[in-house]
Amino acid sequence: MTTTTKPTPTTPDAPRGIIALPQSAARVLVALGAIGTIASTYMSWTWTAEFPGDLTYYGSPAGLQILALVAGVLTLLYALTRWNIRGLTWLNPAGATAPVFLAAASAFAVTWFTAIAIAVDLGGLANLDPGAYVAIVSSLVALLGALALPSPGDTFKAWISKPDTIPPAGRIPAWAERLVVTAATALALIVFAYGVGVDPDASETFIGYLLLVVLGTWALVTAGLADRFAALNARHKGFATSMAFLAAALFPFVENNEHNANLGVNILVVATVALGLNIVVGLTGLLDLGYVAFLGVGAYAAALVSGSEFSRFSGVQFPFWAAMLTGMAASLVFGVLIGAPTLRLRGDYLAIVTLGFGEIFRISVNNLDGSSGPNLTNGPNGISMIPDLEIFGFNFGSTHDVGSVTIGRFANYLLLMLIITAIVVLVFTRAADSRIGRSWIAIREDETAATAMGINGFRVKLIAFALGASLAGLAGTVSAHVGYSVNPAPYQFAGSVPPNSAFLLAAVVLGGMGTVGGPILGATLLYLLPEKLSFLKEYQLFAFGLALVILMRFRPEGIIANRRRQLEFHESEQPDIPEQSLPDTTVGATKAGA
Repeated sequence: MTTTTKPTPTTPDAPRGIIALPQSAARVLVALGAIGTIASTYMSWTWTAEFPGDLTYYGSPAGLQILALVAGVLTLLYALTRWNIRGLTWLNPAGATAPVFLAAASAFAVTWFTAIAIAVDLGGLANLDPGAYVAIVSSLVALLGALALPSPGDTFKAWISKPDTIPPAGRIPAWAERLVVTAATALALIVFAYGVGVDPDASETFIGYLLLVVLGTWALVTAGLADRFAALNARHKGFATSMAFLAAALFPFVENNEHNANLGVNILVVATVALGLNIVVGLTGLLDLGYVAFLGVGAYAAALVSGSEFSRFSGVQFPFWAAMLTGMAASLVFGVLIGAPTLRLRGDYLAIVTLGFGEIFRISVNNLDGSSGPNLTNGPNGISMIPDLEIFGFNFGSTHDVGSVTIGRFANYLLLMLIITAIVVLVFTRAADSRIGRSWIAIREDETAATAMGINGFRVKLIAFALGASLAGLAGTVSAHVGYSVNPAPYQFAGSVPPNSAFLLAAVVLGGMGTVGGPILGATLLYLLPEKLSFLKEYQLFAFGLALVILMRFRPEGIIANRRRQLEFHESEQPDIPEQSLPDTTVGATKAGA
């Protein structure tokens, strides 16, 4: 008689971490490491004040210690989410490992970078005080503990990606949702103001700031908080936009520094021009490599009627609204004149023609000096001594007291550019959501199919070209007064100093084509990072290019992704729908068609 043994059912392996430790021990390690990192920031990290931030005090975090403190708190919060502590589960709704790992990585990166920087700058490990050793050991313990937590996959991608499914957020009252949007906006303002306020000479502090912002933001994204906040913004779009502009208006009061206010003005000018280019490139799909010329047309048109003694019409001084309309009209006319004969071209041919237009504009204004051509633009010397704006008796060149805060010249122009940017954002969103906007998107997706459906492709593209050019001219009118002068040098395809056509195109692609916030964020990063990374000197362009390559590899749709483009770039990652899940009629139709 033979006995048969019933096979034991097999179960899939349970998720496990890279390091073989019990989950309870891993959670304890992460929490203890985070607490140690926090405690180390209240100790001295070096004995001398020569290192940026003066890390010599006990009980008073400063400089990079503040960044390590924030990273430690973030790591501790995400470590506690693994215990399902009531009130903290919203930080990590899916209970994922990736946010814990990335938060621990941010603390590890900041502390270890600081220790290495101290040793390199001051000449050896002997310059580290006990607080620095506590920080590097504690952050390492937290990172090792995070690597021991169970992960849904054994690939590195599983440790840096958000889960496939995230539980939907429970609905809260509308006032509470608006309160969350307000708090997130205030936090973004604080983070941005801190980064802008970092002393350019304190390069170590800014690098630590970048490490914390990149890894910390990555942790929030993998936890699903970015998607939830995007959903809140969509439900309260008008309120969220208003809060964003209010935060920008408060920036001169939070960071009351004329140099930083000048940075803000230039960022908003470039962002406004990039939004106009986004209509052409992002919505319509036309590659324009000479777009900066429209900014130059608006700037020169406003400068000619500004009352400058170096203007060809020195006796003419239009009020601002008239100069603004003049710059917009001049750019619009040039947009139509250039677009009418060239927009029948497609692809690379259109790009080459627009590149030629940009160079023709720069060469022309360089030669209109009365010697090589008619005396209109004063040649390479440009038009200087452009007077400051004065609107309703408010002189933008003078300082003004608002309570106990003194607002300087660049802060005045920053607030003016905020109003103009708001107008441009309104125009962009209204146009994108209109019938003509849908026509632009149809042209971008497939011009042949759009034309077959009755869309006049040439007329639609010409409208996009003209509208984008007029918005660039609007920004040019303000930039002429902010800089006191205009000259041909900046208006080229590529150069070391923005704005130029390559810079504007990079801002649109980097930020996210077809979105409102994308070009604004792209212009902010591209203008701010070179300012703070000037210590790289000849390697600055290499670092910038490397960062772009990495971003395009991992997020080709841009930082703020348009939903349609995100699906296009990640089509292979979308889950396949099995035939059994289709409705019976669909399956039957599919089989019949086969």
